[in-house]
Amino acid sequence: MDYRIGQIVDGVVTGIQPYGAFVSLDNEHQGLIHISETHFGYVKDLHDYLTVGQTVRTKILDIDEYSHKISLSLRCLAKTGEPHQSGGSIHKHYWTDRSVQTGFSPIASAMGEWLDEANRRF
Repeated sequence: MDYRIGQIVDGVVTGIQPYGAFVSLDNEHQGLIHISETHFGYVKDLHDYLTVGQTVRTKILDIDEYSHKISLSLRCLAKTGEPHQSGGSIHKHYWTDRSVQTGFSPIASAMGEWLDEANRRF
């Protein structure tokens, strides 16, 4: 099967390590769910969320073009507070207010004072 980034796939957990869980996608392909992609917030132990043999629905985050390693995520399919139920993708929303168009005005208004101070020091 050809896998693509963004594709939602089902797989079976085949192993759990401190850094992530290995998931068999088919007879030839395996992916890794990094511990940070398991659940929102801090995950102390993956065994609290996954077990070997468990079937999971994951989203493909990345496929390394050289090693063909597949990075998977449970977290991006989960609703906040509901770690294993599939739903829409969760996207981060940053606090930056992009509607504020200050440009270089704050720098320009302070530049004269900065230059005067620098000249006084040297």
